[in-house]
Amino acid sequence: MSLVSEIDYGTPASRSESTVTLTIDGQQITVPEGTSVMRASREAGIMVPKLCATDMIDAFGSCRLCLVEIEGRAGTPASCTTPVAPGMVVHTQTGRLKDIRRGVMELYISDHPLDCLTCAANGDCELQDMAGAVGLRDVRYGYDGDNHVTARNNGEINLKWMPKDESNPYFTYDPSKCIVCSRCVNACEEVQGTFALTIEGRGFGSRVSAGMHENFIDSECVSCGACVQACPTATLTEKSVISIGQPEHSVVTTCAYCGVGCSFKAEMRGEELVRMVPWKDGQANRGHSCVKGRFAYGYSTHKDRILNPMVREKITDPWREVTWEEAFAHVASEFKRLQYQYGRDSVGGITSSRCTNEETFLVQKLVRAGFGNNNVDTCARVCHSPTGYGLGQAFGTSAGTQNFDSVEQSDVVVIIGANPTDGHPVFASRLKKRLRQGAKLIVIDPRRIDLVRTPHVEASYHLPLKPGTNVAMLTALAHVIVTEGLFDEKFIRERCDWSEFEDWAAFVAEPQHSPEETEKFTGVPADLVRGAARLYAKGGNGAIYYGLGVTEHSQGSTTVMAIANLAMATGNIGRPGVGVNPLRGQNNVQGSCDMGSFPHELTGYRHISDDATRDIFEKLWGVKLDKEPGLRIPNMLDAAVDGTFKGLYIQGEDILQSDPDTKHVAAGLAAMECVVVHDLFLNETANYAHVFLPGSTFLEKDGTFTNAERRINRVRKVMSPRNGYADWEVTQKMAQAMGLAWNYMHPAEIMDEIAATTPTFALVSYNYLEKMGSVQWPCNEKTPLGSPIMHVDGFVRGKGKFIRTEYVATDERTGPRFPLLLTTGRILSQYNVGAQTRRTENVVWHDEDRLEIHPHDAEQRGIRDGDWIKLASRSGDTTLRALITDRVAPGVVYTTFHHPDTQANVITTDYSDWATNCPEYKVTAVQVSPSNGPSQWQIDYDEQSRQSRRIAGKMEAAE
Repeated sequence: MSLVSEIDYGTPASRSESTVTLTIDGQQITVPEGTSVMRASREAGIMVPKLCATDMIDAFGSCRLCLVEIEGRAGTPASCTTPVAPGMVVHTQTGRLKDIRRGVMELYISDHPLDCLTCAANGDCELQDMAGAVGLRDVRYGYDGDNHVTARNNGEINLKWMPKDESNPYFTYDPSKCIVCSRCVNACEEVQGTFALTIEGRGFGSRVSAGMHENFIDSECVSCGACVQACPTATLTEKSVISIGQPEHSVVTTCAYCGVGCSFKAEMRGEELVRMVPWKDGQANRGHSCVKGRFAYGYSTHKDRILNPMVREKITDPWREVTWEEAFAHVASEFKRLQYQYGRDSVGGITSSRCTNEETFLVQKLVRAGFGNNNVDTCARVCHSPTGYGLGQAFGTSAGTQNFDSVEQSDVVVIIGANPTDGHPVFASRLKKRLRQGAKLIVIDPRRIDLVRTPHVEASYHLPLKPGTNVAMLTALAHVIVTEGLFDEKFIRERCDWSEFEDWAAFVAEPQHSPEETEKFTGVPADLVRGAARLYAKGGNGAIYYGLGVTEHSQGSTTVMAIANLAMATGNIGRPGVGVNPLRGQNNVQGSCDMGSFPHELTGYRHISDDATRDIFEKLWGVKLDKEPGLRIPNMLDAAVDGTFKGLYIQGEDILQSDPDTKHVAAGLAAMECVVVHDLFLNETANYAHVFLPGSTFLEKDGTFTNAERRINRVRKVMSPRNGYADWEVTQKMAQAMGLAWNYMHPAEIMDEIAATTPTFALVSYNYLEKMGSVQWPCNEKTPLGSPIMHVDGFVRGKGKFIRTEYVATDERTGPRFPLLLTTGRILSQYNVGAQTRRTENVVWHDEDRLEIHPHDAEQRGIRDGDWIKLASRSGDTTLRALITDRVAPGVVYTTFHHPDTQANVITTDYSDWATNCPEYKVTAVQVSPSNGPSQWQIDYDEQSRQSRRIAGKMEAAE
């Protein structure tokens, strides 16, 4: 394999449908109107020298290296900023141009260290390449004055090297090598949208600066890597390249963090990963990245990673390393024993939203075909199961309606219960770019997320509602749309059931649903609600994006249906720029749901009770399937406490840290007789495990992930599994030990089985994905190219369904003992339970969970910023440090859940969504008070955790 090559056309592509024909160096070429002469030349196979131009950003025209001659025009215009014209005749190589370019390069080189042989960018330096391209062989300008390289002192010339900035853990800034091309500055502005970089100084004294003389770590830089990727020299260089050297081959794969599903080139030296570079042809990320996907892959080689299977009789025993064969035999023996002793339904499995579609498919197959029951569930139970139910009821399918490109055509964007800049940062960058172009933004969130107000983006409306009142808020918006006649009657009559609309419209028009009345629940002024409703209904293409702040409520499913009602009522479905779009949390939450991970559904969201659907699988698998739905995760834990559920196989999830009411989860796990954890590290759930099966990272396997836009992306193995097996192989060998005749040789065969049994995946295969790059389901005979936009000509269910959404206050109430409301969320640098990101340098930015509290609430309790505080609810208590901020309203506190020593979920309750059991993480009544140290629960938990991680042999060696 070689490095995957990508052509840099110098300037972005024109989207014009009109074309222009011109002649470049004697070649006639036809390109879209608005194309630059530079890009047209490159499309004709002619490379014009360049330094400041790259097709990720708009043309800047500062380097003066790309000059051309155009017949009939005076001078030598820059090809990057000159658009093509009909009949234009361009010359890119003349004697005059060669002389000018060599002169320009001489000036660059006179102000640049000539340490190429020892430079980290040697072999991957555009300055070096361009010097060769223009034929530069000598520099006439000596080092006889002040510049980046030299300094004059009493007539004596001395070499000087401006100090490097090593503050960022992932890349180095070497100002002596800066050619002031401004590519990094423009990438930070246009691609990332952070505006953290600038050019300071003048002439030879000018250079890139991270803010006002700050180093990178203290600046507004979010370490997305756009500047590093844009830099044509070694000014900004990955520290991994400096230490390892230039890569010699690369493989395109998919990031295993959030649901955006970014494509990357894993650039390698042998089996050592040098760097992850965002792939420009990635249709989800379009060549951009965030700090996690770009840099936070070090967990794959972390010393904490477990590489050998382990077993123990009791959870109080030390772990004992065994062979894979022993581990598989032990699991098979135990699960068979449990089913013989306690019944067929006494065991189950949990699939992973971090693993591939193929691996997830095998786990649910193992449960249904091997265990003989439907006791299978997935982490989507605790995050997006209301999305599946709510959108399924309204539209007929359990997924978002748009691709990410769609946001570029949005005029009004509603963000509700989501924080894209932290949770889905690459999508957020695209959103911010559209907002800077003039789109309007409405934010519905108890907390002032970054998108509400930044120096370059500001929401038209922020509706800071009280946690738990989403349904009241959305119904109030609908009230305005209906009573003011802002609905799209033509769309509704054509695409929905008019009588159902009339019933819903009468419901939302009732006086108690007016913004003035609902203000009593939501706390949001009525005039803001009315203004936001009018903007969404009449502002053009309206798109709604939502996250866990919608689904993780007792009325999560109702809220999703309320969002669908708004979209249908305004006709914002079925075309680019509109839609209802859940922002999925983990990399394969969508895929794990698609693959039949819920106890009541087989792949493609078909109910287990449907005889025809079961018949497809029974014939292929050669078994009789149970037609009764199995247990959900909360039911499994309840049954374990009751003594009827005894064995659980958990692939790639940490339910002790991620699920609500930690004490109840611990009690359920402790009551089981065989808990099998299949993961990379001894996570918190492994404290209660009897078998540990080491997992493999996304770098060590082949497969597919499905992102939040239903995009099926290939995951490609770039190195051998350090534990010996990819995760799909582990599940297969466990199934074989239990007597199942599985014999998959490659994940491609598993995908073929998925396609053969799942109508929405009918044409999906590895060969097809290689050809297409990626596809969005449904991908079948009806839609062979996939479905970027859903519900274009009609809803999957036929007519869109309007559903009444009555607001029912949560049973979790504040009172004298617990007067504050706790809500939770994520932060940019960390991911989910933190098992991966906490084992990288990302801890530099977030090494602990903090409790955000309003200054008024803090003052009342005598709490100062940074103080240790006790956070208590009806379920339990923990301690962490306070962060005093007005980002939260009085009466509301907020924290993240990335660190197990905090265990925020010991606070959350067992209240859940009425339809799906999705936990109500976002509304917990709490009290905050000063603390002198960790809670007794934390002390006990830490000791139990320490004892649980003992490994025989290694324990003795340590002693």
